[in-house]
Amino acid sequence: MFDIEKLKFDSRGLIPAVVTDTETGKVLMVAYMNRESLDISIREGYTCFFSRSRQELWRKGETSGNKQRIVSITADCDADTLLVSVVKSGPACHTGAESCFFNPVYESGEQPFSVDGLYELLLGRKRERPEGSYTTYLFEKGRDKILKKVGEESTEVIIAGKADDRAETVYELADLAYHALVLMADMGITPDDVRRELAGRHVIDHKVKQEKMT
Repeated sequence: MFDIEKLKFDSRGLIPAVVTDTETGKVLMVAYMNRESLDISIREGYTCFFSRSRQELWRKGETSGNKQRIVSITADCDADTLLVSVVKSGPACHTGAESCFFNPVYESGEQPFSVDGLYELLLGRKRERPEGSYTTYLFEKGRDKILKKVGEESTEVIIAGKADDRAETVYELADLAYHALVLMADMGITPDDVRRELAGRHVIDHKVKQEKMT
């Protein structure tokens, strides 16, 4: 474990804290901590910062209720910036936005792939139903058709895996993931819903392992 005494606070006794969503990895906000607020954050398990404008400590969510439970705090290679991974109970930004970062300054036009991005695209197809779209076809055919495709793709994954064909298995897994996301969009299930379920299982699994060891 990193020695807190080796952290490099600036001349004002502050260190930047980059806060990220532990479920999505998304940057939520950047604030500052002094040694006291860092100690409080570690002791209480919730983020506490130092306001440069008000010159006082402030606990995130103290008035709004949008608290941030800390999962981990990591120092960078120079020990002068902290990465704080949290489970949020509400928006991080005072504007009500999920993240404080929502004003694009430059975009190359290249959008990296993400499951969340694909899910949003599928929701758009569900709303707008563009003609000629395979996704539109699935939504118009309804739940039974979507479920049938999920079943078919599951079978294809099994066949490819049984054949020990790695490339084909990857291909079929991608098909299965796509159709599973279509089902999720149809049922109003979000990627965050699934992440929370997986995270809950991870905690339970960890506890079970601990119980078996004792």
